Amino acid sequence: MTSRDCVPLPVRRAAMAAAEALAAALREWAAAAARQDAAWRAALDACAPLLGSLAGLAAQMRAGQRLAWGGSPLGAFGELQARLWWKQRGAAEALLEQLGSRRAELRDVRDAVGAGVAGILRLYEERAAELGLAASLQRGPRSPSLADALEGLQDVERYYRHLYLESKLLLLRISCDSLPDMEALPQSWERILERYKEDVVQGSSTSSRPFLELSALEAEDTLLKISLFVDNHRELYCSPGS
Repeated sequence: MTSRDCVPLPVRRAAMAAAEALAAALREWAAAAARQDAAWRAALDACAPLLGSLAGLAAQMRAGQRLAWGGSPLGAFGELQARLWWKQRGAAEALLEQLGSRRAELRDVRDAVGAGVAGILRLYEERAAELGLAASLQRGPRSPSLADALEGLQDVERYYRHLYLESKLLLLRISCDSLPDMEALPQSWERILERYKEDVVQGSSTSSRPFLELSALEAEDTLLKISLFVDNHRELYCSPGS
């Protein structure tokens, strides 16, 4: 007699129904996450040329500050320096407004991913008793466990949350009163993105992990983990030894 034969049929059916509900929720979330990731990447890509334009403006504004206006032929035009400065500042503010729109797009993705993850975790809490701890931890021949998939969800949510926070802090610090920092924006932006492109994350999957950065490649890996669970969950819960 197998361990499965010792489990009453109604209990097995309740566990399977719980697994079906969670797999359906994960499948829906994964499809939405793919769309959200495309919007995320588009918003990140759109930021780069805007930051480059701001850096170019900062270089022009700094050059204008260094120019000896009074000792040049331009000194005859008394208001030219101030007018040029305000024109450049207006252009910078227009670029900042566009960056604000891109930041809002990043925030929307972060919020959507976070809400989806929270919804699935609530569903798991509601169905955990029916599913059982052993079933949540069980791995199949080709499938991670449900616990693995849920951990992956939280990894992906953390990736969007942390990268959004860093990009937000950088964009909020932009100021025409700090032209050297504005001129260095493209490099600062690339440093942030590079930290999340690395395929090696410092540390390990311990309780300290939520404080670490998750790379883009690892985020993709966790999405694959979730997809494997969704594709093979029937095999996992209907196998003879389950």
